[in-house]
Amino acid sequence: MFRFICVAIFVILFLVIGSPLLIVEWIIGKFNMDLKSRSSLAIVKWAFRVCLKITGVSVTVIGEENVPTDTPVLYVGNHRSYFDILLTYVRVPRPTGYIAKKEMLRYPFLVTWMKNLHCLFLDRKDLKQGLKTILEGIEKVKSGISICIFPEGTRNKVNDTFLPFRDGSFKIAEKSGCPIVPMSIYNSAGIFEDHLPKIKKAHVILEYCPPIYINDIPKAERKLVSARVQDIIKETYFKNKAMMK
Repeated sequence: MFRFICVAIFVILFLVIGSPLLIVEWIIGKFNMDLKSRSSLAIVKWAFRVCLKITGVSVTVIGEENVPTDTPVLYVGNHRSYFDILLTYVRVPRPTGYIAKKEMLRYPFLVTWMKNLHCLFLDRKDLKQGLKTILEGIEKVKSGISICIFPEGTRNKVNDTFLPFRDGSFKIAEKSGCPIVPMSIYNSAGIFEDHLPKIKKAHVILEYCPPIYINDIPKAERKLVSARVQDIIKETYFKNKAMMK
């Protein structure tokens, strides 16, 4: 419980005591939006690194050289833990927005930071609003912002299983032309979700697979891209699980 309490205290202190930074970021954004994006990225990366340090997690990162650094990308990953966001966000090389559930809008300060980081909020029950969010994601990518999505649609609560990937997520890559970077995350639930409410030391393997360019795939096969990406992530996940033994 000690680590859980420490993480909770740090997050609360960051959101409350660090709130003047939001004013500074707002002022910066009035004159230079790119600088605001980069400064918000640096601040939140620092906060996430502190949280991960408190948890005692060790992370093996594989294939980071597969992530293009000269263009925005669509990151696609499996999702077992809240810590998936922290683990992946500290490694992004450019401003990156995550697609989050709309329920996150209820949290003050946090939602402002998320908006500063170009996060988008998805209503999973409203198809029309969901389409709007995907269109916003396309525009973000066209403006140079990477997007990260966990297309299972929610945290999967069962170890070593995968929920179906939702096809709509991949429209961002198809319509913007950006590469898809599959991310396989193994054992992130070992930090927290596998033994709620305790946070424990865990070893996580994060692997970035080679990028996929959806527009290079024949049109007749593009509707299968979500299954293809999931198969890649699955195969990598179980390879890394075997490596841990």
